[in-house]
Amino acid sequence: MRPGRPGGSGRPGRPGWRELAELVRAPAALSVPGDVVAGAAAAGRLGPRTAGLAGSSVLLYWAGMAANDWADRHLDAVERPERPIPSGRITPETALGIAAGLTAAGVAVAGLAGGRRALAVAVPLAGTVWAYDLRLKNTPAGPAAMAACRALDVLLGASGGRLRKAWLPAATVFAHTYTVTALSRAEVHGGTPELPAATLAGTAVVAVSAAVGRRKHWYIPAGLAAWYAHRYGKPQVTALDKPTAENIRASVGAGILNLPTLQGALTARAGAPLTGIAVAAAAPLARQLSKRLSPT
Repeated sequence: MRPGRPGGSGRPGRPGWRELAELVRAPAALSVPGDVVAGAAAAGRLGPRTAGLAGSSVLLYWAGMAANDWADRHLDAVERPERPIPSGRITPETALGIAAGLTAAGVAVAGLAGGRRALAVAVPLAGTVWAYDLRLKNTPAGPAAMAACRALDVLLGASGGRLRKAWLPAATVFAHTYTVTALSRAEVHGGTPELPAATLAGTAVVAVSAAVGRRKHWYIPAGLAAWYAHRYGKPQVTALDKPTAENIRASVGAGILNLPTLQGALTARAGAPLTGIAVAAAAPLARQLSKRLSPT
């Protein structure tokens, strides 16, 4: 692809909004604030600070996406030449600078919004993001490292309260993220039926853990968890029958885009049903945006 696509700057090394959006997987960022909200709801810390911590989380997520593309630039030149760096629309130096700048901004916003207790989570979160991108992604520890990023994201929302109260949503989001990351390893070349079979079983356990446990307004988390299981489980069933790269990739996209529904269920389960519904509403919006920009 040539520099200067519609929506871009038209100058090599000077990316426009579309190039930047592709680099950081902009639509997928809608799956991020719900982590913080679910953690804050579980710890009884929902409030004005939650918005600031959610903003910090988005910045760190975008930093991770930019760092990922910088680290994978040589592999992407072979497997995904349309990506911003191998296509020449963003230089490696620019991508690395964006990743570093977003990381610094994310940590700073966490400190401003939540003080030292938020920094105590944000700094390890940023470190884990970079460790995954630079060292751990292609190792056996890769899925667990990515899942740990999301679990820390949940705990970031709970910072300032009792973190132990947020262990269930953190563990649930960890398990979901593990399934998505495991699937993503086969989204280029395809896999075997055993992979979607295992992740589908994990999805069922995740949905049940998000649905049960609260008596008042129980039908809200139960309904959201069921919807999450349907939207994420359906493409996995297709991949189970035919584990092609295309079907695996569709499952990965569904796992990313429907995470807000799971986060909404966890938020409602913690006693904030209306907030949970609002969080889940990000899922259909993310699906619409993904038609223009890939979330994977």
